[in-house]
Parts: sequence; structure tokens; C-alpha cells
Amino acid sequence: MLGIMRGDLGTYFRRSQFEPLVSTLLDDPILADVPKNATVADIDTLIGVELGSAMKLSILKLDGSHLEVAVLNNAKVRDLKQAVMKYVDFQEQSHLGQRHISWKHVWDHFCLSYGKEKLLDDDARLHDFGIRKNDELRFEHHVATREEGRHSRAKKRRFFHGLRKT
Repeated sequence: MLGIMRGDLGTYFRRSQFEPLVSTLLDDPILADVPKNATVADIDTLIGVELGSAMKLSILKLDGSHLEVAVLNNAKVRDLKQAVMKYVDFQEQSHLGQRHISWKHVWDHFCLSYGKEKLLDDDARLHDFGIRKNDELRFEHHVATREEGRHSRAKKRRFFHGLRKT
């Protein structure tokens, strides 16, 4: 989109000139949906939404609230998860201050789903599931199974706990 790599920005602007310019642009009411700490990649994705090379998706959380994220049209499930993590982390920090969410715990117990299909393969492309612009996805409970090659650490602890001498 922009054709500017992160390292190339120094050739166009000195950092002291770039930051005031970006903050002035982000104060514009037309750009109200752009986060205040947006990166070049975030801005590139939002430009892509306007030009049609990216899509906005709505995600229904378990508490009934929605969150809106933007990803490129050729994004993978991994990219969608990263967009969700970035959005939620930004919201948590801006509303509740410094907090830490264990995303490993979240993705071990919950997953995203579209229709009746769970998005479990991080390398699968979103368009392979039929996900298009303005679609709604959901968070669902998910329990890892043995077929996925993941076992509960609690079972491992119980096994080794029984071997301890008393």
C-alpha cells in the first residue's frame, strides 16, 4: 500500500518531524477509528480497507459484546488472532491501565469460529473458510484433544506428583 518500509521512514522524515505530523493527523475527526499508537502496518491495513484490499471483521465475544478488527484479504488465522490480541490489549490498557492477558491461556481454552467451523489451523487462510468483508466471527470454548498433539499439563503434574517420595 504505502510502499514505505519501517526502516525507510528515516529517509523521508526525521523522527522529530514524523511524530508531530502523525499525532496531528490522528487528531482529525475523520481518522477517529485509527488507534493513537498506530504503526505503519496498522495504517496500511486501514488504507487497504478503504481501497478494498483488506476487510473489517466483527467478532462476538462470550459476554455478548463485539470488537472490530481489520486484516488483509489474504490473511491467515494467525494474522486474525494477532489483530484481536492487539485490539484487546490496546482497549485494556486505555481503559484499565497496565494489564497483562495470557494469550496462551486464551487460545488454549477458546477459539474463533465462523459458521459451524472452528478456526484451529493458524496457517489456514481466512478466505478458505469463506470469510469475507464485514462477516461476523465468534469466540467459542475449545478444549485441546489428544489428536491435536497437545496434552494437559495438569495430567503430567499428577503423574509426577505421584512419584514423589514422602
